[in-house]
Amino acid sequence: MSTHLGAPELGPSLLVLVRHGESVGNVADRRAREQQVGRLDLKTRDADVELSPTGCEQADAIGRYLAELPESARPTVMLTSPYARAAGTAARLLTASGLSIPCRPDERLRERELGVFDGLTSAGVREEYPEEAERRQRLGKFYYRPPGGESWADVVLRVRGVLADVGGQPSSERLWVVTHQAVITCFRYLLEGLSEAQILDIDRSVPVPNGSTTTYRRGPAGFPQLVEYAATAAVEAAGAEPTREPEHAGQGSEV
Repeated sequence: MSTHLGAPELGPSLLVLVRHGESVGNVADRRAREQQVGRLDLKTRDADVELSPTGCEQADAIGRYLAELPESARPTVMLTSPYARAAGTAARLLTASGLSIPCRPDERLRERELGVFDGLTSAGVREEYPEEAERRQRLGKFYYRPPGGESWADVVLRVRGVLADVGGQPSSERLWVVTHQAVITCFRYLLEGLSEAQILDIDRSVPVPNGSTTTYRRGPAGFPQLVEYAATAAVEAAGAEPTREPEHAGQGSEV
């Protein structure tokens, strides 16, 4: 799909993007949709949302999967969003794998900030902020910024900074990044030099399950080559079940 126009070169020999395990926020969002209510029953601020029991199982499963890999395929360094559900996933998978590697938090990897939409389902946004729902429809998902929040384009700027720090000079490092759904999508937008239309089509058609992995290898010319996207083999191979939002739930539910 990608022509690599505008795409950065990849420094690490391997880059694996891991979506955090299922969180209590994901569970609250699913329950709100089932009950057809507009607001999640969740009092915790987004940064402090913890893993659910299922999310803990998913994180442990990834760790067990890592422990079975040959040493040449295991990560040598890890970055994580500082949000509790991502940092908790990183900590649990490292413990379960037995690996002792650097794991650094980076606030640029945090979830997209939803501002006044935080804690709302898409139906809740339409009910409480009908004018903003109309404006979002007009501007499109990529560039629309909710009041007090971020657009996807804002997240792209953060991810661009991360790639500038880890890219450039080729290295033998195998970098794993534990982060969030929207951030992983923005990595793909940059790494493959995609257009707005292309990345939104991917977002609509392919959900990114909790505990899934998206893998890039550095190609001969230095450009990243996509190996797999939103893969659940690591979770499933170790006996856990991946989870995803129903109907690939969108605005207001990216918890």
